[in-house]
Amino acid sequence: MSVFSQQDSTVVPVEEEEDFSMYDNLGFADGDAKRYCTSKVFDLSPAKLISFGFDLEGPATLVTDSFPGVGNNGGFGPSESRYRGVGGVRFGANIPVISRNDIIIQVGATYWQHQFYEEENPKLALAENPVNQTIRSNGLRTTGLNTTIFKPFNEKHFALFQASGDLNGDYNFSNMGNLDRTRISAAAIFGWKKHDRRMVGVGISRTYRVGELNYIPIVLVNWTAPNRKWGVEALAPARVHVRRTFSSRSLLLLGYELEGNSYFLAGNNALSDDRFIELRRSELRIRAVYERSLKNFIWISLQAGLRYNYAFEVDEFQDGNEFFRGFFGDQPYLMENTLGNTFYTMISINLVSP
Repeated sequence: MSVFSQQDSTVVPVEEEEDFSMYDNLGFADGDAKRYCTSKVFDLSPAKLISFGFDLEGPATLVTDSFPGVGNNGGFGPSESRYRGVGGVRFGANIPVISRNDIIIQVGATYWQHQFYEEENPKLALAENPVNQTIRSNGLRTTGLNTTIFKPFNEKHFALFQASGDLNGDYNFSNMGNLDRTRISAAAIFGWKKHDRRMVGVGISRTYRVGELNYIPIVLVNWTAPNRKWGVEALAPARVHVRRTFSSRSLLLLGYELEGNSYFLAGNNALSDDRFIELRRSELRIRAVYERSLKNFIWISLQAGLRYNYAFEVDEFQDGNEFFRGFFGDQPYLMENTLGNTFYTMISINLVSP
């Protein structure tokens, strides 16, 4: 039987001197673990996980060229229309599906609407032009899916990939048209991140922002000044902004964004599916954007500026095959149109990334 008794407190135990030589070969458990740079830079405008907004452009005049007829369809002369404005909802979502130190993958969806609000007394010639007719009656829509992949290689180098597929046209949800007309855009960037205030990169983009297919070199710059009050957010030439940070909950962006796409038109008999007619829309938005947190991760975004028309032409494909004009091609347009410049505003409510 064992007996336990209280230790004699008058006896002071002798402590043995620790042998530190046993730690000579000891290393940290993650000493050999590879380190990667992150996709974040101090004070960048918050990434929007879900966004819902409304865009409204002011009055503008659309002057369309003559529309040639085919077969039994006669041609139509030039026309002019004065619109009270152009507006529509905008929805976007970008959700991370994989978020690890060595890779981040996001998938998203987009829906944009452009509805043309016309004056009460349009000229008679306006109704005769099928391009004007379908724009006025049906508007323009974009429905798309996209993905973004951020792949760091080490603490300083990374690659960024973006791709999207957009169905653009004068369709509605009951008749979205042929999915073969989906337009694919993509971008690839190789970059350097020296520290958490600067990230730069160079790459190439396959884009429809200029209204039609083109291949354009791109430059990425995300930079924050040492005082953390000023910065630059740019993916040139698509968009460039100077940022003024007031606090962790509010900021102001000043700059521009080039916005556009190519839209199939098939809204009436003169614009039938077998003619493969597309509207090449592109515009430059010179703007100020104010963003502020309403509560936690719910932010409001207010923007206003000048909408400058870059392109509003119409192409017709031969045998339905898209051709590449680029900046130097001399293929003639089916219609050369002019859309007047105007001011615009947009408001959106956003759920942002922590």
